[in-house]
Amino acid sequence: MSTVADSVRDPLHALELARAAAVEDSHNEAFVGALVSVDVDTSADNDEAARIATYLFESSLPGYHGWRWAVTVAKVDNDANPTICDVVLLPGSQSLIAPEWIPYKDRILPGDVGVGDIVPTSSDDPRLVPGFATLPGDEDLDLLDLNELFEFGLGRARVLSIEGRDQAAKRWYEGDRGPNTPIAQYAPKSCLSCGFFIPIAGSLRSAFGVCANALAPDDARVVSIDHGCGAHSEALIVTE
Repeated sequence: MSTVADSVRDPLHALELARAAAVEDSHNEAFVGALVSVDVDTSADNDEAARIATYLFESSLPGYHGWRWAVTVAKVDNDANPTICDVVLLPGSQSLIAPEWIPYKDRILPGDVGVGDIVPTSSDDPRLVPGFATLPGDEDLDLLDLNELFEFGLGRARVLSIEGRDQAAKRWYEGDRGPNTPIAQYAPKSCLSCGFFIPIAGSLRSAFGVCANALAPDDARVVSIDHGCGAHSEALIVTE
């Protein structure tokens, strides 16, 4: 397609027909502005070969600033009368358009889920695998009884995949209960040596646990082994 101004040529001689079609579609002549351009679809370099052209008019339609009325006109042959193929609104380079739609699962954030909200998990979620596909580090499952096996996930349809585990570990480690927070950096010792630290089971045991100190800011939360706070069990007052 090549773009030419209406002041240069109108090979299909259909300018008024195209404008009338745009006015009809807009339901108000005031919503159709000046001609912007004529896009001619031609297989040759002469006007006689033109069969299809799209006329672009400025749009004055409220809420569509910078958009264009695009009216496509066609002719069967050089002797035929032009006919309207389509009338649509198209955004221009300065148009205000809606952002690209993002599926809910990609835009939902922590804290968005409230009471009564349901967040479905897709069947192909890479963070999950079938329940029989346990993670490396859980090899001791064969030593557990049926009740314990159920707790480990063999009674559930799906459990964490390696990707899901790694995402969780990265999120926890880089979050507020990892080693890079001010409270951890000023702590007398790390959580690993704290008597209130309860290691979690499974493949994340070597890196994370749960704080069980009622006085600690992270009580009942997952913390990294190199996290810490001033409520460490061995932060003792030395008396003489």
